[in-house]
Amino acid sequence: MGRRDAGLLLAMIGLGLWRSEAIGLDRDDLAEERDEERFEVTVRGKGRKIRVVYADNSAHWALRDWLTVRGDQGGPLFWSGHRLGKLYPGRRLSDRGLYFMFGRRAADAGVLAVTPHDMRRLTSDLLDAGIDIVTVSHILGHASVQTTARYDRRAERAKKWAASQGSA
Repeated sequence: MGRRDAGLLLAMIGLGLWRSEAIGLDRDDLAEERDEERFEVTVRGKGRKIRVVYADNSAHWALRDWLTVRGDQGGPLFWSGHRLGKLYPGRRLSDRGLYFMFGRRAADAGVLAVTPHDMRRLTSDLLDAGIDIVTVSHILGHASVQTTARYDRRAERAKKWAASQGSA
């Protein structure tokens, strides 16, 4: 179950997935690119929109690790499980199961509260890395860059930094 949770969490963070997109993924939505250490992931988003995103680095390795347990057969990518660690092959993880997993993993990490939507907060990091807002908008599946701009928390960080620079 730890491998499933790691694959799911890192896919959500690395790909900026909504809750429904993450649990809606099927095994066939992942295609490992030859000569590259990444997955091409087909995501079915809101309004039946389909986009392709890429799982690199830690998301790629966590998904590969999960696939060693899950196998390559078709069906839901992330299986449902019992709180005692039993997985149910072929049974799709539910919204309720996802929230339960988040609560359990947050408690394990000593974090007070975290939600699946918090995994989409990579916008500022991508913009800080020099990726243009249009590309970030496509990664997150937003129809408008104005929606993406609402997720940009860099101004808050700048205000906090500026406040810390005051004279003593």
